[in-house]
Amino acid sequence: MSENKTIRETVRKRLEEASDPEYRDFHSRLLPGITGIAGVRTPVLRGIAKDLKRNGWQEYIEEVSEAWKENGQGAEGVLYDEMIIWGLCICGGCRDWDTARKYITGFVPAINNWAVCDIFCGSLKITSRYKEEVWQFILPYFRSDREYDLRFGTVMLLSHYADQDHLDRALTLLDGIHHTGYYARMAVAWAVSVYFVKFPDQVMKYLKQSSLDDWTYNKALQKITESFRVDRETKQLIREMRRGR
Repeated sequence: MSENKTIRETVRKRLEEASDPEYRDFHSRLLPGITGIAGVRTPVLRGIAKDLKRNGWQEYIEEVSEAWKENGQGAEGVLYDEMIIWGLCICGGCRDWDTARKYITGFVPAINNWAVCDIFCGSLKITSRYKEEVWQFILPYFRSDREYDLRFGTVMLLSHYADQDHLDRALTLLDGIHHTGYYARMAVAWAVSVYFVKFPDQVMKYLKQSSLDDWTYNKALQKITESFRVDRETKQLIREMRRGR
């Protein structure tokens, strides 16, 4: 790193050099309302985070998190692309749960879009070594009234806890989400479909008595019918279960 530049400034320079205007425009359409998108493809962001993992990831997180506290996320604050790198630095840098918990606690409040949330959750591989600790950690997020807290908890479920041991508890958590935010509801529908593909009999029983709102319930059914892992007969049955037909 240059002696005259902070580690964040050096990374910003790399982002400028890797920016793809066409990709930026395309990605901006997927993230309505989000500004400060440099247009750097995710594999490149992963490469930058990997470089930081070898040298400077904690310093980078400190600098970016302070910038977020001062100016938030956006064109005048922390870029979307920097948010992705911030999350990936946590995923790649932390070697024990105590360290990871501290950094995750600081990161989740900064999440303001589905892409940052989903890439982070899917990349948090440390979860496999601390399943119970992480499970206890995410539980309070299901009691939050913040849309992306709920999405964070939900995507953590479908990414790391789509197993028999957690099935009943996961469905109970999902059934308790009644947020009106689009990205929270979409995450619930997505999660229900993931659990259905893996445990069709149990989730079918759940669907017949769930308290999901009609929109989320119907969206979950739609996602189930879009899965290549669900047979034609089951898809037809699922279609017939739609509410408000």
